[in-house]
Amino acid sequence: MIDRRKLLGAATLGAAGLATSACSQSASDSAAGPAVQTRKKRRLTMTTTWPKDLPGLGTAAQRLADRISELSEGQMEVQVYASGELVPAFEAFDAVASGNVDMYHGADYYWQSKSKAFNFFTAVPMGMTAPEIMGWIDFGGGQELWEELSGQYGVIAFQAANTGHQMGGWFKNEVNSLDDFRGLKMRIPGMGGDVVRALGGAAEALPGNEIYQALQTGRIDATEWVGPWNDYFLGFHREAKFHYGPGFHEPGSALALGLNRSKWDSLTPTEQAIIRTAAGEVNNRSVGEFTYQNGVYLEKLVNEEGVQLRQFPEDVMARVQEVSADIRSDAGKTGDLERRIYESFEDALIKMRGWASISDSPYMVAREL
Repeated sequence: MIDRRKLLGAATLGAAGLATSACSQSASDSAAGPAVQTRKKRRLTMTTTWPKDLPGLGTAAQRLADRISELSEGQMEVQVYASGELVPAFEAFDAVASGNVDMYHGADYYWQSKSKAFNFFTAVPMGMTAPEIMGWIDFGGGQELWEELSGQYGVIAFQAANTGHQMGGWFKNEVNSLDDFRGLKMRIPGMGGDVVRALGGAAEALPGNEIYQALQTGRIDATEWVGPWNDYFLGFHREAKFHYGPGFHEPGSALALGLNRSKWDSLTPTEQAIIRTAAGEVNNRSVGEFTYQNGVYLEKLVNEEGVQLRQFPEDVMARVQEVSADIRSDAGKTGDLERRIYESFEDALIKMRGWASISDSPYMVAREL
């Protein structure tokens, strides 16, 4: 539920005050020159699906807000609220769609109960890497389809961070074969959860601030979140020492800035351009940040915390590949728009896989020789 008292305070703050945009160069200029025109400062609210100040995710949302302010020279201010401060994480989309909050920063696969196609704009199992999903959305028609999908609910969304390739998760026990997935209770959202269920496990989506306790109490046996950097600060390694890869479920997770469509339409073209530019900057910067920091914190987890790295067995990955293709295809059968999104995604994936097969893939293998 929305915290009406907090929201009222934010709204009241947004309605208050005018900002003076200029001052005179000298007393004589002030006396002789025309009257200075004032502009109303635009104040906006943002809710997120992340714990407060969580490195990489929570900080990306704040960086986005700060950049909007900088690019607008202080004429646009965004107040950021962490998950649960205004609304629970999984209610962020509805809060923005209704106009109770101006924007959200989060993962769009959290809204898959509205349409399975939202998964394609975050990550799908055995899908696109970070550069690939950025390419599809920006250059392959993905943005237009995303706007059509979100527009059905009164929202417009843009890329506003990307975690890069994620890890497969934290497990209390080793995974030696497909049998170890049978009966496994795992926190894993989106289509990744569908894969775990297809392997015989039980999957549920939990917001970040509830995962550690679920591991601690035995509610779940395993969890995925992002990777070494983010996960270190949430402490999963204290409850589950086996860290598995690769993250078949999220090979490059796009995070979204979603805005209420009516609010978006009320902005000037310049204000819209500022928001788009800020989101793009944060999106591009996040890929490098996650890549570097994951390397730093992987060493820390292994050398200082005793984490044991593992790779999923071949029989697991072979089955994952098989069921993932079916799960993606099924999502494309739920409606005409879902079909068009699925077909566009798969067509782009085939093209970029062809390129990766003679560039990135053989290079990464050769680099390890």
